[in-house]
Amino acid sequence: MIEKRQFFIGGAWVDPATPRDFPVIDPSTEEEVAVISLGSQADTDAAVAAANAAFPAWSETAPAERIALVERILEVYNARAEEMAQAMTLEMGAPLDLSRKSQVNSGRSHIKGFLEAAKGFEFIRPLNDHSPNDRILYDPIGTVAMITPWNWPMNQVSLKVIPALLAGCTMVLKPSEIAPLSSILWSEILEEAGVPAGVYNMVNGDGPGVGNQLSSHPGIDMVSFTGSTRAGIAISKAAADTIKRVSLELGGKGANLIFADSDADAVRRGVKDMMQNTGQSCNAPSRMLVERRIYDEAVEIAREAAEATAVANAHEEGPHIGPLVSQAQWDKVQGLIETGIAEGARLVAGGPGRPEGLNRGYFARPTVFADVTSDMTIAREEIFGPVLSMMPFDTEEEAVRIANDTVYGLTNYAQTQDPDRLRRLARSLQSGMVEFNGEDRSRGAPFGGIKQSGNGREGGLFGLEDFLEVKAVGGYPAA
Repeated sequence: MIEKRQFFIGGAWVDPATPRDFPVIDPSTEEEVAVISLGSQADTDAAVAAANAAFPAWSETAPAERIALVERILEVYNARAEEMAQAMTLEMGAPLDLSRKSQVNSGRSHIKGFLEAAKGFEFIRPLNDHSPNDRILYDPIGTVAMITPWNWPMNQVSLKVIPALLAGCTMVLKPSEIAPLSSILWSEILEEAGVPAGVYNMVNGDGPGVGNQLSSHPGIDMVSFTGSTRAGIAISKAAADTIKRVSLELGGKGANLIFADSDADAVRRGVKDMMQNTGQSCNAPSRMLVERRIYDEAVEIAREAAEATAVANAHEEGPHIGPLVSQAQWDKVQGLIETGIAEGARLVAGGPGRPEGLNRGYFARPTVFADVTSDMTIAREEIFGPVLSMMPFDTEEEAVRIANDTVYGLTNYAQTQDPDRLRRLARSLQSGMVEFNGEDRSRGAPFGGIKQSGNGREGGLFGLEDFLEVKAVGGYPAA
C-alpha cells in the first residue's frame, strides 16, 4: 500500500491539518493501491499564504532565471519518466504503452513548447513605431489556483504549471483526487529541480472541498481549470465574487466529417482516435458524420475496427485500451449505452457490460452506434468512454449544421481531399480547434474551445499569455 498523505506547501512536505484518508483505486483490478488525505480549509489557506508570500520575489526574477529553472524541471522529468508512466497506469488505467508514449510525452512536449515560447517572449515591448515613449508590459497575474483532471494528468498539469512559472506567477495545484499519484511525483520533480519555497504548492482534495475553497479564495488571482462543464460553471460562480480571471478547458462532443473522397483509412483512423485512452479525452471525435453514398461501407469498417480493438489490463504491455477510471465512470458509460439502445440507435459493435474474459476492473466494450440522430442523448452528451456515434449526411452544408448542433465547441475533424472544402470547413466549423486528414496540430498550437467547451487557450505562446496581465505605460524612459 502506497501512503502519500502529505501536501507540498511552502517548499516542504507537510501533514494535513486534519487527516481525512481517501483511497486510490487501481481501475484494472478494483483494488485499493494507495491512500492520500483530502485537504481542509486550513490546508488551502496555508498553501495560498505560502504562494502569496513567495510572489513578490518570484515575480521580480529575470525571465532567464525562470527559463533555467524550467530547463532543470525538464531534465528531472525525463529522468523519472518511467516512474511517471507507472504512476499514471496505476492511478487512472492508461495502458503502459500509452502512458510511456503519449501520457508522459505530452508533459515533455508542453515543457519544450513553453521553453521555446518563453525564450522569444518580450515582457516589455514598444506599443508601435509611432509611440516612442509608450511601452506594453506583460506582468504575472499573481497567485493561480490550478485544478486538473484525471484523464491526461501530466498533459494538464504541465499546461498550467510551466507557463505560470515562466510568467512569474506563484501557484497552488489541486490535482484530481481519483488520480493524485502522478501529481505527487510531479511535486517531487519540482522540488528536486529547485523551485523556490512557496512558488509551487500542492494540496490534494475534492471539488466541493479544496476545489471550491480555491475558487472562492480572496488570496487567489486566477483559476485555471480543466474538467467537466458542470464543474466549470460552479467554479465560475465561486470566482465571481472576487472577479478572478477564470480559464476553463471543459467538455467536448467533436464531430468527424468523412466525405466520399476521403482517404481509404479515414474511418478506421477515426475509430482508433475515438477509442484512444478508452474514449476518456475531451477532444475525442465521438460523432462520426459520413457522406451517405459511403455510409454503409463506413459502418462496416467501423464495426470491424471496434471489434479489433483489444481491451486488457493496463499493466500489460501492447497495443490495447485499458479500463475506465472508476466505478462511477463505468456506471455512467453503461447507462448511456443503454440509453442509446432505448432511443433507437442501431448497435453495430460492443454494447453493455464488460468485454469477454474481463470480469473484474472497470472495462467497457468498444462500442459503435449507427443511424444516430442529433436529438438522441448519445449525440448530445459527452460520454467519456469508448462509444462512437455514426450519422449520415448528404451535403457539406448539412454536415456542418449537424457538427455545429451542440453546446460544445472544442475540436472538430474532417476528412476530404478537396482543398477548397477544407478551407471552407476551417471557417464554418464552430470550435476552438479543427484537424484535417489525420494531421495533428503542432507543438505550441493553442488548445481550447468555444461555447460550453470553455475559454482561454493553453500551450505555447498562447498559454504563456494566459497567465500575464497587459499593462500600458506612457512616458516610459528610453534606454
